[in-house]
Amino acid sequence: MKKRLITLMLAGAMAFSLAACGSKGTEDTAADAAADTQTDESSDASEPETVTITSLNGSGEETSLEVPYKPERVAILDMAALDIIDSIGEGDSVVGSATTSIEYLQDYVTNDAISNLGTIKEADLEAVMACEPEVIFIGGRLSSVYDDLSAIAPVVYLATDTEKGLVESVRDNASTIASIFGKEDEADALMAGFDERIAELAAFAENKTAIVGMCTSGGFNILGSDGRCSIISNEIGFENVGLDAEEATSTHGNEASFEFVVEKNPEYIFVMDRDAAIGTEGAQLAQEIVENELVQGTDAYKNGNIVYLGNPAVWYTAEGGINALDIMLQDLEGPLLQ
Repeated sequence: MKKRLITLMLAGAMAFSLAACGSKGTEDTAADAAADTQTDESSDASEPETVTITSLNGSGEETSLEVPYKPERVAILDMAALDIIDSIGEGDSVVGSATTSIEYLQDYVTNDAISNLGTIKEADLEAVMACEPEVIFIGGRLSSVYDDLSAIAPVVYLATDTEKGLVESVRDNASTIASIFGKEDEADALMAGFDERIAELAAFAENKTAIVGMCTSGGFNILGSDGRCSIISNEIGFENVGLDAEEATSTHGNEASFEFVVEKNPEYIFVMDRDAAIGTEGAQLAQEIVENELVQGTDAYKNGNIVYLGNPAVWYTAEGGINALDIMLQDLEGPLLQ
């Protein structure tokens, strides 16, 4: 009898102990959940509703612009901006995009959930308004409709600066866009390594002359160091001997005779095919235009140093993007360093 009583008392004590432990565990779990909720709410409360960035206005002048922080609906009318947004992992925020032939951005063109907003030169304003963006990104080709687009949503207009250099321009623009989404660390990581690649190309280019040109509408235009492809002379360091061909321009260059090319006799000729970049139907191939009887007498031709930029659409329509910068450097590294 006594033994049975002791057994019952022990069983009761164990049951009470287990119940207490269970109750304590439940209380701990509830307390942890409450703490997590408070932490999440505190984190959300600490995030700003808007951020102020430095952008350009319709006149190309720097201005302060307030935009929503971590916008969920953005409209893209600039491929460099789309490139950066895609690179930092914020592509899900894109609700509308201009069309592009660039391969690595095709998901934004073929996705039925993303509205077609026209082109980087001619925006469909009604389509932009219909997709109800919180922020709109544009490039210089649409600066003339900056005010019209600003009536719909804040317009982020970023550009590259030849004086600053392409790499630094991309770094600054990526940092600006990343700050809108809270992705500064990601942007910094993506820009790592570009300076070293430029330095390697610069070592190769030292004391070498070049002409940088663009094939367009069957002609050959000389590009200066103040616009497209300026990375070749400004940062990589080829001596651009085409600079005194009339007055260099930053858009499409100046049409030049091939006699001028022969006269300058550069060691290298770099060629961007604009017709290929914009998909001009029936256009003459750049190689057919450039490698004529006159040019065949130059050192560049004789030594196999005519470099056709392999991704002209990237050079012509997306210069300023992170992926674009990588591809552009590859177009140079391939023929020059390998």
